[in-house]
Amino acid sequence: MTPVTRREVLGLYRKIFRIAKKWQSVSGQMEDTIKEKQYIINEAKTLFQKNKNLTDPEVIHQCIEECKARVEIGLHYNIPYPRPIHLPPMGLAQKHGRTFQKQEKLRKLSKPVYLKSYDEIS
Repeated sequence: MTPVTRREVLGLYRKIFRIAKKWQSVSGQMEDTIKEKQYIINEAKTLFQKNKNLTDPEVIHQCIEECKARVEIGLHYNIPYPRPIHLPPMGLAQKHGRTFQKQEKLRKLSKPVYLKSYDEIS
């Protein structure tokens, strides 16, 4: 990891913890606020820990973009959880063959950048 990339990653990590420190729940209830703050902290720790050994610059850049997108969406909608997304169902394709492969590829391509790592840890 280059020093510039390292600085950017550490800056994002600090930014997330600053956001968690100031976070207020939409409901205004203290227990919801505490639960959401804890979620933000746990999610950040889990994802950064999982990705700390990455060496490929392209993959690192994708993770940085995902992190930025999730932070911006969380701040915009004031929810710490990833926004739900409705992907097309698998339809009537069998679990093998070209049709299944095409549908699987389309599902992967249609997944937003902010959800790339969400399925891997949940």
